[in-house]
Amino acid sequence: MTVSIIFVLATLAAAVLFFVTEWLRVDLVAFSALLILAVFGIITHDEALAGFSNHAVVTIAAVLVLSAGLVRTGVAQIVGQQILKLAGKNEGRLMVVIMVTVGLFSGIMNNIGVAALLLPVVISIAHATKNSPSRLLIPLAFASLLGGLTTLIGTAPNLLISGTLQDAGFRPYNIFDFTPLGLVVLSLGILYMVTLGKRLLPHKPVDRDTSLADIMKRQYELQARLQTLTIPEGSPLTGKNLAESRLGSAIGFNVLAIIRREKSMLAPGPNSELQEGDKLLVEGRVEQLETLRNWKHLELKRGFLLSEHLIARSLSFAEIKVKALSPLLGRTLIEAGFRRDFNVNILAIQREDHVKWSKLREYRLHEDDVLVAMGFDDKIEALAEEGQFTDFQRLSPRDVAFKYKLHRQIMGIAIPEGSALVGKNLGESHLKDALGINVLGIARGNEVIFIPGIDFVLEENDIFIVLGQPQNLDILAGLQELILEDQREEDLDRLESDEVGVAEIILAPRTSVLGKTIGELDFREEYGLTVLAIWRQDRAYRTALRDMVLQPGDALLVYGAREDLAELHEDQDFLVLTGMQEEIYDKPKAPIAAGIELSVLATVGFGLLPIYIAAPVGAALMVLTRCLTMEDFYRAIEWKAIFLIASMLGVGLAMQKSGATALIAHSVLGSIEFLGPLGIIAGIFIITALAAQIMPTAVVAVIMAPIALSTALEMSYSPHALLMVVALGASSAFLSPVGHPVNLLVMGLGGYRFTDYTKVGLPLVLLLLLISLFLLPIFWPLT
Repeated sequence: MTVSIIFVLATLAAAVLFFVTEWLRVDLVAFSALLILAVFGIITHDEALAGFSNHAVVTIAAVLVLSAGLVRTGVAQIVGQQILKLAGKNEGRLMVVIMVTVGLFSGIMNNIGVAALLLPVVISIAHATKNSPSRLLIPLAFASLLGGLTTLIGTAPNLLISGTLQDAGFRPYNIFDFTPLGLVVLSLGILYMVTLGKRLLPHKPVDRDTSLADIMKRQYELQARLQTLTIPEGSPLTGKNLAESRLGSAIGFNVLAIIRREKSMLAPGPNSELQEGDKLLVEGRVEQLETLRNWKHLELKRGFLLSEHLIARSLSFAEIKVKALSPLLGRTLIEAGFRRDFNVNILAIQREDHVKWSKLREYRLHEDDVLVAMGFDDKIEALAEEGQFTDFQRLSPRDVAFKYKLHRQIMGIAIPEGSALVGKNLGESHLKDALGINVLGIARGNEVIFIPGIDFVLEENDIFIVLGQPQNLDILAGLQELILEDQREEDLDRLESDEVGVAEIILAPRTSVLGKTIGELDFREEYGLTVLAIWRQDRAYRTALRDMVLQPGDALLVYGAREDLAELHEDQDFLVLTGMQEEIYDKPKAPIAAGIELSVLATVGFGLLPIYIAAPVGAALMVLTRCLTMEDFYRAIEWKAIFLIASMLGVGLAMQKSGATALIAHSVLGSIEFLGPLGIIAGIFIITALAAQIMPTAVVAVIMAPIALSTALEMSYSPHALLMVVALGASSAFLSPVGHPVNLLVMGLGGYRFTDYTKVGLPLVLLLLLISLFLLPIFWPLT
C-alpha cells in the first residue's frame, strides 16, 4: 500500500467520522478534506476545483431552481391537493394515493422539496378524514425516497453516478433510463407499505380537527392556560409598553390581546402601550403570577457607587475587543460562555458611540465592539493572554462608572422577610430575567460574595448588588398587583381576524436554527410572532419556551399578524403547515412553470440537449418568465449541498488517482467474488445502504460509484448495472430518522421514535436488496 493511498484513506476516514458525529458542518468537512488533498499534491489544484464546474453539480443546482419554480407557482400543491381529494377516507386507499403522488412528483422535483410541499396537504387531509398522521407520514417520507429512483433528476445520487460513468468515458444515463426499474421499485414499495408495512406503523390517535381553534384547544391544550388580567388604577404599568412591562420575561405570559373599552387589540406588538383598566388576555400558568406575588415587595437600596464600594477594592475591570474572525463573533454572551469559560461578568458593550448595558444576554457580538469586563484580578489578567481578545486595557472603577455611564445603574435590592425567594438558589429565583439585572455580588451582613454562582442559596435580608434600572422594581410591583379575573376566554376563534391569525409551523429539513433556543433567535423581534407552544415527540410544551433548544421535527404554534405569517412562509428555516392562505402562490404562473418543466423533460428525453444544458436553460426561463425572482433563484440553490458535493467529487478523484478506489474494490468486493454476480451486487448494495443511514446520500454516491465502477471493470461486469445498484442503495435510507432529511421532517408530527423507522424500514431495505438481486439484472444485465 503506497503512502498516497494511506494518506487518502486516512483523510476519508477522518471526513466520515466528522460526517457521522456532526462535530463540524458537513460542507466544511468536505471542503477541508479537498483542500488537504490538494495542498499535499494528491490531486492538482485545477482538479481540486473541477468539481465546482462538474456537469452533475450544475445540473443539481438547476434542478433545485426548477423545483422552486414549481413550488412558488403552486403547481405541485394544486395538483397534489386535487389528487389527494380523490383518496376518500379509507386509510389504505389514502396511503396509496399519497405515495403515488409523492413518488411521481419526486421523479421531477427535489424529493425533500416534494415532501415539504405536500406535508401540509397530507396533514390537512389526515385531520379532515380523522386519520392519525402517524399512519401517513412515514409512507410520505419513504415514497419521496423511492420516487427519486424514477428519473435521472429525481435525486442527487442519480446525477452523480451518471457523471461517474461519463467521466470514465461511458455513456451516461438518459433521463428516463431509471424509469422502468424505478416504477417497479415504487410500486413494490407501495404494495409493501399497504400490506406488511401498514401493520408495523405506530398508531397514535390524535383528536385533531381542521380548525386551528380546535388544534389550540385539543392538541396544544391552550385553553386551560388562557387567563384574563386587569391593570388596576394607579398601576406602575400604566404608560409602559408591553416590552417594558416584562410580562413575558418576569411571568412567562404571552399577551394575545388587549381589551380596552370592549374593543380588542389582537396580537399586540412590543410597543403597544398599556393603560389603566386594560384587560389582558394572556397565555401562561397562573401559578407563576402567584410565585411573583410571594416574593413580597423587594426594597431598593442606594449608596452602591462603584468607585466607593467594596467592589472597587475586590474586583478588577478591563475593556477588550473580540478578535476578527473569532468564533465568538455573532454569538450571544451566553453562547460565547463568558461566565462559564472566562469567569468574568460583562457590564457593558460599546459599539461606536452607543453604550449598551441592558439585555446583554441577548446581544450578539460584532467586530469592533468594546466589552467592559469585571472579575477577580487573575481572571481579568487571563483575558490579556486569551487568544480570542485584543486591545486589552485595564480600567479604574471610576472610569467604568462614568465613561460607560454605569454610575446611575448600580443599586441594591434587598430580600424582605417572608419572601418566597428565601431558600431558593440564584438560578431558581429567575431574578435576572424578571428584573433585567446583572448580579455583581450579594451583600450578606458585613460580607460581600462577588460574582455568585447559580447554586448560591438566598437568605432573608440578602442585598443584591446589581446593574440595572431602578424603575424595574416599580414594574415588578405593578406585575404583583395585577388582578386575575375569574372569567376565561372560551371562544378561541375570537383570537383570529382578517389581520391576525394562528399558524402551526415546523423546522425545515435543512434549517439553520437547530440547537438554538427561542430566546437566542429573538423570535418575537425577528419574526413579529409569538410562540405559544412547541410540539415534540407526541406532547405539547407550553412553559419556559424561551429556553427550549429546538430539535429536528419540532412543531411550533405561533400567533401574530398574517403578513408576518406570510413572510415566515418565505423563510427557509420553517415550513408553514396550517393557518396559511393560498394567496402565497403565484397561481397565474403555474401553467408557465409546468410548461418549462415538461419542456426540459421532453428536450432531454428526446436527446435534443444534455441534461446539464437543458436544466440550466429551464432555470433561467423560470426567472425570465417571472415565475421566480433572482432572489428566489439564489435562495433555491442549497449552497451547502453544492459545496458538499463539489468538494467530495474532488475527494473521489483523489481516491481514484491514488489507487484507493481500486484497492477497496479489490479487497472488499474481490473477497466475495467467489459468490458470483449476485454476491457482488449484494455486497455493493449492503455497503451503500448501510452508509446511507449515517452519511449524506450524495457523499455515499460519490464514494461508492467509483468503487462499483472499478469492480465492474475488473470483473468484466456492466458498469451501468453495478452503478444502478449504488443508486438503489443510496435511496435506501429508511432505517433511522437521521438517514435522510425527509425522515426528520415527519418525525415530530408523526410522534415517531427512532425504532419506528427501523421497524418499518428494515423490510423495505430487504425488499430493495431482493429487487437488486433478481429484478435489476432483467433491466440492466450484468454482462
